[in-house]
Order: sequence, then structure tokens, then C-alpha cells
Amino acid sequence: MEIRHLNLIKIIAEEKGITKSLDKLFLTQSAVSHQLKDIEERIGAKIFYRTKNQWLLTDEGKILYDTAVIVLGELNAAMEKVNDMRGGHAGSIRLSTECYTSYHWLPAFLTKMKVLYPKLEVKIVIEATHKPLEKLLQNELDVGITSDPGGDKSIKYIELFKDEVMAIVHKESPLAHKKYLTPADFATQTLIIHSYPLETVTVYQHFLKEEKIKPEQIIAIPLTEVALEMVKSGMGIMTLPAWALKPFISSPDLQLVKIGPKGLIRTHFAAIRHEDAGKKYLIEFVNNLHEELTS
Repeated sequence: MEIRHLNLIKIIAEEKGITKSLDKLFLTQSAVSHQLKDIEERIGAKIFYRTKNQWLLTDEGKILYDTAVIVLGELNAAMEKVNDMRGGHAGSIRLSTECYTSYHWLPAFLTKMKVLYPKLEVKIVIEATHKPLEKLLQNELDVGITSDPGGDKSIKYIELFKDEVMAIVHKESPLAHKKYLTPADFATQTLIIHSYPLETVTVYQHFLKEEKIKPEQIIAIPLTEVALEMVKSGMGIMTLPAWALKPFISSPDLQLVKIGPKGLIRTHFAAIRHEDAGKKYLIEFVNNLHEELTS
């Protein structure tokens, strides 16, 4: 039995006969009668009791009508979702970044997106932090935010924004009076990071690693507030993007210092699979993210 057959049964049952059904079915009376007869011959049973004033469903007809209501309802709902996705208004996005500090701006942005796109579901996949590209290729993510694009040709990178990573030191530290820090300045310091592995920490990956320098000690503190208190106590130094420090950096005991003569500048990208580049809701999300982070 085809979808059109279920639609025919549903409309005839609801209109109580063929005559009132013709406009909704866009068929002639002869065509409707022929299709109904064909269905009854296929199932070997009558679908309607024909009376002078109306048509009533038989027991077999009631089963087919109930099925038609469910199937056609599900189909219409599915098509509505497909149309919403094609129009960029709905979809499901799994998102992660390579750095915990990047999650600071996500809640406000996602709240805004919920208002603009109420049918768009966004899930933050915390466990994919530090390895968004790997999870993207494994189809466990839809969008990975990274400042370290790889060479896999199946991934499309869309630039989001640039930022500068700064060093945060105690005001009494000898480093506080420097115009900028060199790799050698880190060699005798305790570096406080958010989490391991060290290879994912920007200052090591893009500033220290090439010079084969590691800090004297490394401590992982996942909470920015706690880590800053350690810096205030002279227990180490931190490196964070300047924008991530705005809610915290009001203490007169702390000093921001540039890393390297030109500064440690990062470019952040939204990474998606090339095969998903035609999904309008995904591109709309990335475009809104770019606008939010550069405004």
C-alpha cells in the first residue's frame, strides 16, 4: 500500500464520502472510485460501508484509517523538519573547542541563538575538548573550534576571530617590568595551565616547543579564579587570551605582559566536514558565531 492510498482513505473517512473529498484529493470521482476499488481488492476486504448520506469505516477500514493518521502525521512532521533544516532554521549541532577557556563566551551566545533559532539544538561535547578535529573526523562532532588547523582535506575551516595570548604575572615579579617575554623567561618559572596535555597549551605549542624549552614546573588548575589567586600569591605565572581575563583582571597585584616581540596571536577557526558545507543551518550557526565574536 502506498502513501497516496492512505491519504485517500483518511480524506474519504473524514469527509464522510467521495463527493466532498474530490477537491482535497485533486482527482475526479471516477479516479477516486477506481483507486478505492483497487485498494479493497488488494486487501480482500471492504473499507467503507456505503450508505445514502455518508460512508462509514468498516473494522478493516478503521485499522487502515488509524494507520493513515499516524503515518501521514509522522511524514508531515518529518517534512516540516527537513524544510526547516534546508531553510537554516532547525537542526542539531554537536560543538566542542580545543581549549576550556573558549567555553567562557559560549553560554551567552547559545542563549541568543535559542531566541533567534528556537528549533536549533546545540550540544556542547566537553569530552571532545583538546581534540575537536579528531572527533570531527570520527563524526562525533559537527563543529570544532580550533586555532590549530590540520591538513586533512575533508575538513573545511572558516575563520572566526583573532586574539592575543598574554602572560599574567605578579606585579613584583622581575617579568612584570619586561616589554615582552622570551622563551628563556619561561624556563625558570612555574607555569599554571588549565589542563594537560601540555602539547595543547598555546604558549608551549606555538612559542616554547620550537625552542625546546619547558617551564621549570607545570601545575594544572582548571578554575581560572583559583589559578589567578596562585599568581597573586607569587606561586607561578599564567597565559591566557586577553578577552578571557576581562572578568578577572582587576587586581592591582597582577600585570599583563606581551609574549614575544610581536605578541602571541592566534586565529580561531570553525572546523566542519566538507560534506556538511551545504547544510544551511550549520553555516548560519557559524556565521552568527563569527558575527558575535567580532562585534
